[in-house]
Amino acid sequence: MEREIIGKDHVPVHQSGAETDAVENVEFESEQEATAFYQVVKHRLSDVNNWGSLSSIPLSSFKLFDHAGRACDREVEEGDYIRIDIPGPGTRLGKGYDWVHVEAVFSEVDFDQDIFTIRVRPSSHPLEPDGKIAHFLTSRATSTFQIKRIKNFVYAEEHARNESPNFETGNGLDNFRNAIVGTAARIGFSYPQWKSLVKGLLKSN
Repeated sequence: MEREIIGKDHVPVHQSGAETDAVENVEFESEQEATAFYQVVKHRLSDVNNWGSLSSIPLSSFKLFDHAGRACDREVEEGDYIRIDIPGPGTRLGKGYDWVHVEAVFSEVDFDQDIFTIRVRPSSHPLEPDGKIAHFLTSRATSTFQIKRIKNFVYAEEHARNESPNFETGNGLDNFRNAIVGTAARIGFSYPQWKSLVKGLLKSN
């Protein structure tokens, strides 16, 4: 019987809206080489502030903030926020940006498999934690970033689920902006960004 690949339960079940999967992998001569490179790529994914420079198509820039809304320069932790600067005007709610909350960061090991997962969800501005969602997608949407080692292969993946435009901002201009950006994301315009990132995570240099 074929063994199950670990980490599938890290990705939320898709129920509505759009879903996409961006996946890349590299093969090594040995599991030892793959394990060493897995650690390198795991660190790259944890370094959110460097995501833009890893992407060959840097459509967005990313900045890490802690749970209290303070900018920080370290590896990502559960409870952090990520500020996203996408082309075009931002939202009033997000003070010019889109925001996601890091709801999960965890690792799993199973014999000849390793996985590291970061899952984020659209959120309010970190200085207004009880406010409305400051993102072009609703809070049902998730992005799950994963680094996997399966034997002598290393994978970098992004799995988007339940993506629908956010019209619940309480601001007409924000709703209009989200309609345009959210609809574009639903029909695949965010895919090149994530595909570029997962490729960048696996660069050999």
